[in-house]
Amino acid sequence: MLKKVNALLDIPYNRLDWKTVLFILFLVALIIRFPFFFRDYVDRDESTFIIMAQSWVDGHLPYTRLWDLKPPITFLTFAGIISIFGKSFIAIRLAGTLFVALTALFTYTISLTITSKKVAFWASVFCVFFLSLFGSLQGVMSEHICTLFFISGLYVVLSRDQKYWFLIAGLLFGLSVMSKLNMAYPLLSLGVFLLSKYILQKDTWQGIQRLTLMGLGFLLLVGLTAVPYLLNNLLETWFGSIFEAPLAYSKTKFHSVFKALPMVLVTALLILAGLRTKLIDGNSKTVQALIAVIAGVLLSFIQTGKVNGHYLIQLYPFFLILAAVAAGKLPRIGQKYSFAMAILILLVPMESYLEYANVISNKIKKGSFYNGEGVDIPNYITENKLNTENIFFTEYHIGYWLLGEEPPTKAATHPSNITREKLFPFMDNPRKTGLEELRYIMEQIQPEVVVARKKKTIFDKKLVDFNQYIDAYLAEHYRLIKSIDRGLIYQRLK
Repeated sequence: MLKKVNALLDIPYNRLDWKTVLFILFLVALIIRFPFFFRDYVDRDESTFIIMAQSWVDGHLPYTRLWDLKPPITFLTFAGIISIFGKSFIAIRLAGTLFVALTALFTYTISLTITSKKVAFWASVFCVFFLSLFGSLQGVMSEHICTLFFISGLYVVLSRDQKYWFLIAGLLFGLSVMSKLNMAYPLLSLGVFLLSKYILQKDTWQGIQRLTLMGLGFLLLVGLTAVPYLLNNLLETWFGSIFEAPLAYSKTKFHSVFKALPMVLVTALLILAGLRTKLIDGNSKTVQALIAVIAGVLLSFIQTGKVNGHYLIQLYPFFLILAAVAAGKLPRIGQKYSFAMAILILLVPMESYLEYANVISNKIKKGSFYNGEGVDIPNYITENKLNTENIFFTEYHIGYWLLGEEPPTKAATHPSNITREKLFPFMDNPRKTGLEELRYIMEQIQPEVVVARKKKTIFDKKLVDFNQYIDAYLAEHYRLIKSIDRGLIYQRLK
């Protein structure tokens, strides 16, 4: 048995080319992520990206008809998929699988500059695991998109000397930052590192030229995102929504920087331990660049004041390269541990195995592979011919997309935005407060149907006034007509 396990682990690494590695990585990612192709949503943000993208496909620029606090490249990525394949969960999740596989491929190619093919291969495989499991990572998040662009730009910087490649790297970094703004932190730390490296190597002038081209590529990409708004005389909307709104939002957060410190300290201590024990070569340019990028990502976590599971997507590929290099220098495990290692690797995707069972169970019980309240509730509404005009999803808002409807107001695109009053000016919202916005939706628009979630306050528990108002209003003006799993469907009283 041990011989069979060892035979499986003894892959002919030297024969691997990048195409073969990409195929293997895509296959692993597909096996892990496939059962989640049929889930209504894994994270609410993904639903918002889809709704924003559909609005763009329908001819409305982001931030004009609907609004969310993300740069436009995230919406453009989803819009491209929807415009080609239509309303398809499978197409969106399959694209996410490709994003993960490509990110892992760049993890492999960067690893090759400082370690063996074997170590690089396993670093890329574990990259697929960490970008697809443990939390809300099975959906397609903005972090998947921005990290792919960033690591591809990093690969170009580390592997190409011709100056025009730095222009291309700048474009890739621009795509990354315009997918998620906090990637400006690792970009800045990488730029500082590269400049200091050129100065120490007494190649300052050449370095300045390369970094200038990289900066021009970055600015060119940022400028291109402004062109559609400029042509429609909406440049103020573009600038306010992308750059000013995040600054205003950062002032409203409930989170303390101390919540991010444990993750930051653990990561920093592990890297420091690797350097002190010589498991990581601190003299390697690649290692130094990776540490600079990781430092930038960690700084962004501190600034945000929290570390959600999907935020870690931005950290995993860069950290896993260093971890794999360090692990590759440790003594090889004996044969008696090989079986245990193989079993451990097979058990890592436990979430996927459980989801396969869930998909099959749903097919048997409900006759469909697609599952979740975000699918079942729209199906019930359609089958029972409920009036969807001005429908209000306080939860499961992917339902707007499936029903072909839009949120009742721009601020309700993501339900939580209703409470973020400091963002209202950037939405061009005539209401000044969140409660005023909520009253407008419930009392003026008067949605025929309201969807909520069982055993969960509609708004954050800290927002007592919001919850007291909507709970009382629902009790007086609506009746509960259907409970579907955790989903609640309320209909307005005549």
